[in-house]
Amino acid sequence: MSPTVYAPSHHGETTRQWPIEDHRGLYAMYTVIATELSLFICLFASYYYLGNNKNRWAIDRPPKLHFALIMLAVLLSSSAILRWGELQVRRARYRSARIAISLTVGIGLVFLVLQSFEYREHWMTLTPWSDSYGSIFYVITTFHAAHVIVGLLLLAYVAVLPRYGPTVAPPYRPYQTVAVYWHFVDVVWIFVVLLLYVVPNMQGH
Repeated sequence: MSPTVYAPSHHGETTRQWPIEDHRGLYAMYTVIATELSLFICLFASYYYLGNNKNRWAIDRPPKLHFALIMLAVLLSSSAILRWGELQVRRARYRSARIAISLTVGIGLVFLVLQSFEYREHWMTLTPWSDSYGSIFYVITTFHAAHVIVGLLLLAYVAVLPRYGPTVAPPYRPYQTVAVYWHFVDVVWIFVVLLLYVVPNMQGH
């Protein structure tokens, strides 16, 4: 049940307030995720729509998988560590939870470094203005990278909060709320790898 807050009245007495919904931060994050998910769906739909015009889809060979798969493993490992941190919060082991979220931030930075290496490799043969494929490829991957950066900023903010336990003022359940967003970013990358990397390589063979 949600806690009930008692606030002092003008005469020094306490009056009962409406119960505070301590999950509303999560509900707000779910709304944000629903909005962002719709944008990614539109981008994926654009990817396949542009792919139907082969005259402007001059992809000689599918993108290499090595960086994409390594980055996928990196993000999945970060989600696993952050999930472990969530469990530590529930058990009131806040020091362990803080270590977990700090490690997640570090792993997320590794992902961005790897993506910069991948871009450097792709840029030799593919640019955003090469063709429709190059354009939508960089739009989707850069859009996802922007979400990774936002996720890292949120994680870093929660990492320095003085406490992770129940609070009587916003934000409610900050650790869990930010973790939901990070897991969403990781799941999106799974679809990015499948649709932009794995499927083209399967079709190429």
